[in-house]
Amino acid sequence: MDYPNQISEATSFIQSQYSGEISIAIILGTGLGHLGDQINVEKEIDYADIPNFPLSTVESHSGKLIFGELSGKKVMAMKGRFHYYEGYSMQEVTFPIRVMHKLGIRTLLVSNASGGLNPAQEVGDVMIIRDQIDLFPESPLRGKHFEEFGPRFPDMSDAYSADLLSKGLGFAKANNFRVHTGVYVGVQGPNLETPAEYKYLHGLGADAVGMSTVPEVIVARQMGIEVFGISAITDLGVEGKIQPVTIVDVLAAAAKAEPVMAAIIKELVRQID
Repeated sequence: MDYPNQISEATSFIQSQYSGEISIAIILGTGLGHLGDQINVEKEIDYADIPNFPLSTVESHSGKLIFGELSGKKVMAMKGRFHYYEGYSMQEVTFPIRVMHKLGIRTLLVSNASGGLNPAQEVGDVMIIRDQIDLFPESPLRGKHFEEFGPRFPDMSDAYSADLLSKGLGFAKANNFRVHTGVYVGVQGPNLETPAEYKYLHGLGADAVGMSTVPEVIVARQMGIEVFGISAITDLGVEGKIQPVTIVDVLAAAAKAEPVMAAIIKELVRQID
């Protein structure tokens, strides 16, 4: 079965399980997993039950698709995403984004955990993403092009919505939240970076580094989906502040950032038309 038909098969199955109209999707990466508990759930589907859907293999990613209500709006949410380092192809990593588009999603709110590269950041801080740098070894658009996906050469000058960025920052300022804005650089992983690599990435213009998000945003923008991105700064790649990091440390730092991230996401959902 070719890729578009795999997407259609997954979409049809989801529609057979949930018939509500939705236009907003949230990727609950590390740092926002508990936001799913605040959704008034109407339907929950295991990834394993969806035809052609990959499976989450990362600790803290539960692998469920949630449909319900948040801030008075119908939403779908991914509890867990897929990463290139897990061995998935870029087409598999971004498969859910293609399915979202066929389900009618027009706005994608994406979260992640990342290493801070900006000296102004501290562990547990939140960064709203204003742009990105792609350092993955391949593009999710590589290979045969299907016209239904959008342009072969999508413009990425507005990868992240300026309107949603403004609304998110305005809400954060009004509530005295400690929030940064910056550039997110996506790398393959799964190893963390060496001190020299942190310095190199910051020199490229990045404020945070992670192993997700970038492929999802590229595919979302190709398909005309508006994107808002937010990161939990879970460790620091700043000279003089670099410490050994474990997954336990990452989850603890993400938990510290989660209340602010969740509040911003909920407010944006409320404001989306």
